[in-house]
Amino acid sequence: MDTNIILDTGNTAWMIVATLLVLLMTIPGIALFYGGLVRQKNVLSIIMQCMLIVCAVTIIWIAFGYSFVFGTDLMESGNCWGFLIGGFDKVLLNGITTGSLSAGNIPELIFVLFQCMFAIITPALILGAFAERIKFSGFLLFTVLWSILVYIPMAHWVWGGGFLQQMGAIDFAGGTVVHINAGISALVMAIMAGKRSDYKIGHPMTPHNITFVFLGTAFLWLGWFGFNAGSGLNADGIAANAFLVTHLATCVAALTWMAVDWIHNKKPTTVGACTGAVSGLVAITPAAGTVDIIGAFFIGLITPLICFYMVAVIKPRFKYDDTLDAFGVHGIGGIVGSILTGVFATQFISGEGGVKGALYGDWHQLWIQIIATVISIVFSAVMTYILFKITDRLVGIRVDKRVEEEGLDIYEHGESAYSH
Repeated sequence: MDTNIILDTGNTAWMIVATLLVLLMTIPGIALFYGGLVRQKNVLSIIMQCMLIVCAVTIIWIAFGYSFVFGTDLMESGNCWGFLIGGFDKVLLNGITTGSLSAGNIPELIFVLFQCMFAIITPALILGAFAERIKFSGFLLFTVLWSILVYIPMAHWVWGGGFLQQMGAIDFAGGTVVHINAGISALVMAIMAGKRSDYKIGHPMTPHNITFVFLGTAFLWLGWFGFNAGSGLNADGIAANAFLVTHLATCVAALTWMAVDWIHNKKPTTVGACTGAVSGLVAITPAAGTVDIIGAFFIGLITPLICFYMVAVIKPRFKYDDTLDAFGVHGIGGIVGSILTGVFATQFISGEGGVKGALYGDWHQLWIQIIATVISIVFSAVMTYILFKITDRLVGIRVDKRVEEEGLDIYEHGESAYSH
């Protein structure tokens, strides 16, 4: 560490808060959002899956995940494994002391934990695709394998100095790494796991607690400010812009989905407005560090229209059971946001000499975004297919029909969410 570099207390204080905010996105955010959408007999299974992810992924991340993403010895030595992972030099946080500083002049230990929260929420998003029909043991094995073999390489490629980052792909806070990665995996899992036994095409199951859905959305919205505004690692103007455009895009998306819902289904539903808000949060994520309010408005306007179409039209047409629309909202929202970043990025935000999108004359950036998006889709789909097969062979994926009918809570966990 350069002894002339002094810890920035303002950045450090902000990043501690941002890290806490991102944790709120999984517990209680995703737990309440997904938990409210499932039926009463399965809400505890969602909560338990979220808890497991937080605990298991944290251990993986601190043990070797951080080193594999942000380590440098394999890359610097030219080892062929450096294509997939950064290195072994920071395994078990080797060499990282309380005095070690990272970008933004914050303690590297805070950066480790901040990035850990991203590693946590990504597999948590997937569970919405196969909710109400997956063994807890199968979920545990798949999550561990997926975190190691899918999330870690993708995070290294985009954020840890890998080839997508070197290519110039813009992903400020996780459009490819988090949302496309999780969303495509969600689609593959939903198709391979098969439909719920009582699922009727075009007739969604009634959520058991829409108040939980709203509360989950509120926690996600709040936490997303740490997710996006924290990703610059500085308490500065870029963070302020990310904060602003995240909120604006979310508001536009929520109103847009509500309006379409009102026209299409004759009622402006709470679930629809909440889903729209999440689609806006997803889509603005890769763009938050490079777009202004114009870009945020149009990303918030375009994304829910496409996501609504995927959920209301494409899903029934192709008859896959994406239980809680993890693919329709996170996968599609991530794809749209990643590509639109290449349209709306502006040097008004990125600064002189910074990135700019097709709208401002740089079509090359748009093509880079498209290439990065396609690579993310293919890698995630292929790896998820392989990991599903491995997990199913070793411990099984799908619960028995009787367990599914009676509910995962009582059979898998021996508990009921509510007393009668």
